[in-house]
Amino acid sequence: MENELNITHINLDGYVEVHKYRYVYFLLMFTVYIQIVCFNSTIVCLIWIHKNLHEPMYIFIAALLLNSVVFSTNIYPKLLIDVLSEKQIISYSACLFQFFIFYSLGCSEFLLLAAMSYDRYVSICKPLQYPTIMTKTNICILLVLAWVLAACHIAIPTILSAETKLCNFTFKGIVCNNAIYELHCVRSNIISVYGVVALVDLLILPFIFIVFTYTKILIIAYRSGREVRRKAAETCLPHLMVLISYSCLSVYDIVIARVESSFPKTARLIMTLQTIVYHSLFNPLIYGLKMKEISKHLNRLFCPARKI
Repeated sequence: MENELNITHINLDGYVEVHKYRYVYFLLMFTVYIQIVCFNSTIVCLIWIHKNLHEPMYIFIAALLLNSVVFSTNIYPKLLIDVLSEKQIISYSACLFQFFIFYSLGCSEFLLLAAMSYDRYVSICKPLQYPTIMTKTNICILLVLAWVLAACHIAIPTILSAETKLCNFTFKGIVCNNAIYELHCVRSNIISVYGVVALVDLLILPFIFIVFTYTKILIIAYRSGREVRRKAAETCLPHLMVLISYSCLSVYDIVIARVESSFPKTARLIMTLQTIVYHSLFNPLIYGLKMKEISKHLNRLFCPARKI
């Protein structure tokens, strides 16, 4: 039994003709990773440096973009190593660690988006109470809760999976996601039930809260003057675009983990790449182009001769 449990390396079988196109894979993934790090880090640094961006809304944006950098760093370096290696393998402990970071950061994004929606709700619907509600202390509490709650929820299935015996050592993917449960000899009822609880706590409830707050904002903005509607459109539209994008990619991830093994490998690979590329790459573009103050600082940084 002990020898069986010591077999901890997993074969990653999600690549398509990796030996033939290894350098194409490497070039594309390396380019995307550098862009993700540079785009997100640039806006985070701008928010850090400029005092007029030290507001709750921009702090939450910085946290969201920082999430994207860490999320991508959890995935891309391993992918780059894999495509240049003769064998695409990962130890089960490293796979569980990647799984934990993948979902704890992924789920914290929904909680951060919920905090951002609450910030916009207070700012637009209760502007006089905004300074007393969105204090530095409350902002820190919301940030810590977003990361800690997600991490605690994901830690439990990760620990349970670490203690579960494996019968399959071929993983049909390139990133350790929910499909790791297919490696287990017996699917745990505890993990399945807890997965539903985590889904409700970390995804469904925050999503309902976000929809509720933005509905209230739209109602208030519709009843108010042009200035309130303009403010609501400028500050809420980017958040809604990110929410829709991330919700679609979350459904994508669930579908990937649930599709049958007969599902074409190429289609599975493309779907996986979309979940790890789009959100992290397009978030800074959305906020950089749609948020007026951030866009101003970006123009001053890259076009200093141009008058804003």
